[in-house]
Amino acid sequence: MIRVLLVDDHALFRSGLISVLSGAPDIEVFGDVASGEDALELLSHGCSDAVLPDVVLMDVNMPGMGGIETTRKIARRWSEIKVIAVTALSDDPFPARLLDAGADGFISKGCAADDVFEAIRAVTSGRQYLSADIAQKLALGRMVSGGQQSALGMLSPREMQVMMMLVQGQGTQAICDALFLSPKTISTYRHRLYDKLGVSNDVELTHYALRHELI
Repeated sequence: MIRVLLVDDHALFRSGLISVLSGAPDIEVFGDVASGEDALELLSHGCSDAVLPDVVLMDVNMPGMGGIETTRKIARRWSEIKVIAVTALSDDPFPARLLDAGADGFISKGCAADDVFEAIRAVTSGRQYLSADIAQKLALGRMVSGGQQSALGMLSPREMQVMMMLVQGQGTQAICDALFLSPKTISTYRHRLYDKLGVSNDVELTHYALRHELI
C-alpha cells in the first residue's frame, strides 16, 4: 500500500483529493495538513521513522513556508519520501525550481484522477513524473532561456500526452485504455511524433525526451 500525505492550505481541495485517492486499491491517505510547517512537524514528531508516508502531494503556493522550501527540507532529511508538487496555475513559473529542490513529480490541480494515480505510482517506482502540459512548458522554458529552438513547440497537447506516456514506457494498449483511443489512433500519433521530432522509433523518441530533460 502506498501511503500519501497531502499538504495544501485549502481544506476543500484536500477533502476532494482524499475522496479521489480512496478509489485506488493500492493507495491510502497517510494524513493531511494545511501548511509546510505542519508537514514538517508531522514528519518530525507525529510518526516514527518506520512509518513514514511514501509520497507527499505538495501544494506549490501556500502561506508561510511554501512548497519549494518545504520540498527542499523533506528531500534533505527524508530522502526516501517522494514529493509530487501540485499547482493550481497553468503557467506556474516554479517547475524547474521545485525539481531542483528535490521534487520527483509535478502535476496540476486540474488534471484527471488517473493522472494523480499515475504520478503517485510512477514516483514510487523510482521514475520522475511530469504531466504533459507541464513537461512541455518546462522544456520550452529551458530552451528559450538557452536560446534554443525545438519542435516540441509544434506538438498539440494530445501529441505531447502520448509522447510522455510512450517515453515513460507505457505500451500501446495501456495508452489506449488511459486515453480511450484505438490502437490505430495511437499509431497515428506515434508517427506524427516521429515526423515532427525527426526520430525513427520509440528508442530515439526516448533519447529526444532525455536530451530535453522531460524524463
